[in-house]
This record gives sequence, C-alpha cells and structure tokens, in this order.
Amino acid sequence: MKWALIIGASGDIGTQVAKDLAAAGWSLYLHYFKSSERAHQLQKQLAIKFTKQDFLLVQADLTAIRAVDELSQQLFSLDAIIFAQGTTSYGLFQQLPPSEMTKMVQMQLLSPLYLIQVTADKLAINHFGRIIFIGSIYGGVGSAMEVGYSTVKGALSAFASAYSKEVASLGVTVNVIAPGAVATRMNNMFSATVRQAVAAEIPAGHFANSQEISYWVKAILAPAADYLTGQTIYVTGGWLK
Repeated sequence: MKWALIIGASGDIGTQVAKDLAAAGWSLYLHYFKSSERAHQLQKQLAIKFTKQDFLLVQADLTAIRAVDELSQQLFSLDAIIFAQGTTSYGLFQQLPPSEMTKMVQMQLLSPLYLIQVTADKLAINHFGRIIFIGSIYGGVGSAMEVGYSTVKGALSAFASAYSKEVASLGVTVNVIAPGAVATRMNNMFSATVRQAVAAEIPAGHFANSQEISYWVKAILAPAADYLTGQTIYVTGGWLK
C-alpha cells in the first residue's frame, strides 16, 4: 500500500486530492493547521468509506521551521508528497509588509523544501517517489497586485526543474501543477463581479473546479508517469498562457 502526505488537506484542492487518492487505494497523511473541523470531518469520511486504508491527521504550522521536524517524525512509509497549501496577499508590492512576504516565503517555499530534505530517504526507498506542488499560472506569467505570491510560485517551478535532476536516478519525480483561476475559498476574496469578469477572459469560459486540478495529481502519481519530471503543467482553460 502506498502512502501520500497531503500538505493542506483541509483546503478545497487538498480535500479533493485526498478523496481521489483514497478512491485509488492510497493511505494518507492529512495535514492541516487551523482548519481542525474540516480535517477531522475529512478523515472520518474517508475512514468510513475506505476501511482497508489508513488516514492519519498531522497538524503543523509551516510558518515555523521547527514544525517541519515535528511533522517529519510522524511519517513512516512515504511514497508521495503533494503540497496543496497556499495563501496570497493582494495589493501593491510597495505596500506589502515584510512580515506578510516572510510568511508566504516560509510557508509556501522554505518549509516545503526543508520537508523534502528530511524525507528524501523515505521517498527514494522504493525507487518510486513523487513530489508534486500545486503552483499557479502567476508563477509563470506574473500578476500585478500579487507580486509576492507570483514570486513564491515561480520559485517552486525553478526548484522542480533543478531538484528533479538530482533525484531522477533514485526514481523520484518532481513536478508542479500550475492552475489558472480555480473556484476555491481563496478566490472568494474577490467579488462576484470580478470573478465573472475573469471567467469571461478564460477561453474555457469558467473557473476550474477542484476535480479538474486533482486529476493531474492522480496522473503524475501513476507508475507510468515516471518519465515526467522537472515540469510545470499549466492547467488554465487556455487563460493567459
């Protein structure tokens, strides 16, 4: 039985990934920080539906590097890590507080990279390892008013391109799935009018749903996908790219 760690399992995309992987036979470590109720509800649903698999909750604040060490000590067998966590800060970069930028870099870049360092041996032990980041179209094209977020997401693609070359011979792949506009809670910060205007610019005509992103996670986790590594896959409905 294969084990995957989903960072941000209580978020919209993370929850969908958890449901899809559970249906495909994976046992899961379900990470959360503040959304305890959502995480416990997800664990309960999966445990009832998939009785032959295990679903373990792990809580960690990824803005603190020490939390990564504590998290790694709770992991035993590990075949894949999916990083589905993320927040943004909307506004002019000139007005972005250093504390907010530091928080984004720590949570979405530095802590994930350190977690990869401390779990590298586990991921390579079966000569099958998958590291998947949920990035963003903005990591490739950039977005005014979300400069910090764009910078962090772009760094993930640079990391995947470089680190994949180090671990390919170990059977470990590293890839980024970069969605465009997705119908998640994070995008509810924008008004309905703004969301409708964005949707009108997307050739596919609508925001993606979480299933349309989770599909690509499942595809990369397939054994037959072992030759795909170091890539950023843009899932945008034709928008911006």
